[in-house]
Amino acid sequence: MMTEEQVRQAFTDVEETALGFNEDTVNDFVQDVHVDIAGLYALYHQLKKHHWVVEGDNFRDLHEYLGEVAYDVEEHVDIVAERVQALGAVPLNTMHEYNKHTPFSVEGVDAYPIRTSLENDLEAFKVMISRVRDRIGDAIDNNDYVSEDVFRGVLDMLEEHAHHLEHYLEDDTLYES
Repeated sequence: MMTEEQVRQAFTDVEETALGFNEDTVNDFVQDVHVDIAGLYALYHQLKKHHWVVEGDNFRDLHEYLGEVAYDVEEHVDIVAERVQALGAVPLNTMHEYNKHTPFSVEGVDAYPIRTSLENDLEAFKVMISRVRDRIGDAIDNNDYVSEDVFRGVLDMLEEHAHHLEHYLEDDTLYES
């Protein structure tokens, strides 16, 4: 077990980096990004759950799609966390902290009808889209063009998958009722 003397950088500290950003600016930005990291990881885990438990007529398509979406979310949260580190901070990194900071209601541990699960996913995507747009604005305000680019990539991914989830949830059919 690590002791306090062995800590290289405290979670709450922001180190000066060659990037030249003000410590207070980075700290304020990173506090918001930690919530985004928590939300993205919660979304990842919720999507993986749905990938595992999906059943019914659309099993194969939804199973594969949800696996791909979860992979995309995980890939992008890694990029965000690495940006936090590049800015001189320690990224949010424990399940306890993810649970504490997640900005949306995470679905319970039970398996629900897939329509309910997809609706829950779409709501989480909406929250994350709004948060990521705010992060883009913060990055622009701070002249942090790399963070802006990182979050634009996250936004593109989130919007694309939210759009596809909307299509899965449509009641459109060729058959008359």
